[in-house]
Amino acid sequence: MTYEWCGWREAAETALYGQKGFYRRPEGPAGHFRTSVHASPLFAAAVARLLVRTAGLLGTDAVDLVDVGAGRGELLTGVLAALGERPATPGLTVRAYAVEVAPRPPGLDPGIEWCAEPPRGTQGLLFANEWLDNVPTDVAEADEDGVARYVLVRRADGAERLGDPVTGADARWLDRWWPLSRPGERAEIGRPRDEAWARAVGSLDGGVAVAVDYAHGRGARPPFGTLTGFRAGREVRPVPDGSCDLTSHVALDACAAAAGGEHELLDQRSALRELGVSGERPPLARASSDPAGYVRALASAGEAAELTARGGLGDFGWLRHRVRPGSAARPRTEEGYCPA
Repeated sequence: MTYEWCGWREAAETALYGQKGFYRRPEGPAGHFRTSVHASPLFAAAVARLLVRTAGLLGTDAVDLVDVGAGRGELLTGVLAALGERPATPGLTVRAYAVEVAPRPPGLDPGIEWCAEPPRGTQGLLFANEWLDNVPTDVAEADEDGVARYVLVRRADGAERLGDPVTGADARWLDRWWPLSRPGERAEIGRPRDEAWARAVGSLDGGVAVAVDYAHGRGARPPFGTLTGFRAGREVRPVPDGSCDLTSHVALDACAAAAGGEHELLDQRSALRELGVSGERPPLARASSDPAGYVRALASAGEAAELTARGGLGDFGWLRHRVRPGSAARPRTEEGYCPA
């Protein structure tokens, strides 16, 4: 650890993915924060239904499932379990890939392939749940004259100061997606995320790619950015020393444009309801006719309500790309960072 100043992107790369980085800790992300995957098995079941639909779109009974930013394989484990409980899919063959920088966890289903980057040429569903928010970005801030400058950070304690003016591809990204003008305004420069997502979508030869994350659109960017830290279930000051998660919301509209093709943006509430996840309570009459079933349905409704709640998980953005077999354009991107 040094007291040298550097950009946030460089600092976060080391703090999150270096040899002693936060995401290489043995407890994994689940030891520090709770995602939709951890909130309820209903989420994995919904992804399983999406995989079945994707197989139908492709007209095949053999599909690939690629989990980008797989943590310790929790989502893949849940999806495979959910598929095993579906009587309508006994003939579906799933090749599962976990894309993650951390080592393979012990006890993981041996049928899940562990890899450092998305395999190319897959056909099926590529799913990235809370991955893009951890693709490191530089941070820009408008100085007293309204000039966008890189924010430099000291790794050891998170202290900040302004550096050089933002130029080149980063400046073009800001001009298009997150222009700064007033002194003190800040932005996370999302170009590396655009490039990472374009490469991930480009790895598919057919199917559907989905990114799920905290998100904002061009018409409603937060004026001071969203960079923050998480440790042991609590939000903390972002310090790039490897002691905490470093995350910021994602400009999913920019990611969509970078990957191109057929795509749509919607919130998790809408996406999960399309996949059969509803927070509606079971009829009270069922409590007398089927007490045990009523209790199970009530618990499921509570979990579904959490996954779709306004002001919570339901506000997550879902970016869905349809990739038709043989039509995937290989993206041309400027040099960027992809932790997968």
